[in-house]
Amino acid sequence: MDINILLFPDFETLDAFGPVEVLGRVSGYALHFVSMGGGLVTSRQKTPIMTESMDQANAAGILLIPGGQGTRPLVQDEDFIGKLKYAAEQAAHCLTVCTGSALLARTELLNGRKATSNKIAFDWVKSVNSAVHWIEHARWVTDGKYYTSSGISAGIDMTLGFIADQYGSEQASDIAHGIEYVWNSDKTNDPFSRKKY
Repeated sequence: MDINILLFPDFETLDAFGPVEVLGRVSGYALHFVSMGGGLVTSRQKTPIMTESMDQANAAGILLIPGGQGTRPLVQDEDFIGKLKYAAEQAAHCLTVCTGSALLARTELLNGRKATSNKIAFDWVKSVNSAVHWIEHARWVTDGKYYTSSGISAGIDMTLGFIADQYGSEQASDIAHGIEYVWNSDKTNDPFSRKKY
């Protein structure tokens, strides 16, 4: 299955590469770094990545949308949002990390669905689309084919959760062990949330 990691200027590096480390350990997954126009894309941490054009990607696989400072201008970019909506509709699964959920929310595909995002930026993300049922106290949230995570490192937990849903918790635990990562496997356990229930 093709995994399309959608990059844009000023994306947060770990938002993309934390999940990439996990997804890259699943046999049968083919990882593709894509952007709307293709070419070199530089992260917030000045990491340059060569990407393929989204137009050339097989959109039927898994779409991963990181967050970062670059999401701020993009929520107002109607052309970007329109193309993102099409890609997300075609994808079998759509995973967002951090403020990547703001981009997906802007497409209105999350209307009436549960989702979460980075807790420091949570008020801004909620302001992008109030029709989403935003869950603050969550490490990650699953609603149908959509997975949304809290900030940055939470994308690793979410992606391991996605692997557990697809292939079983044993495989997810094996991957976590392989990368020497302590997996927060309880998606409701969010130590960075301002609200405790």
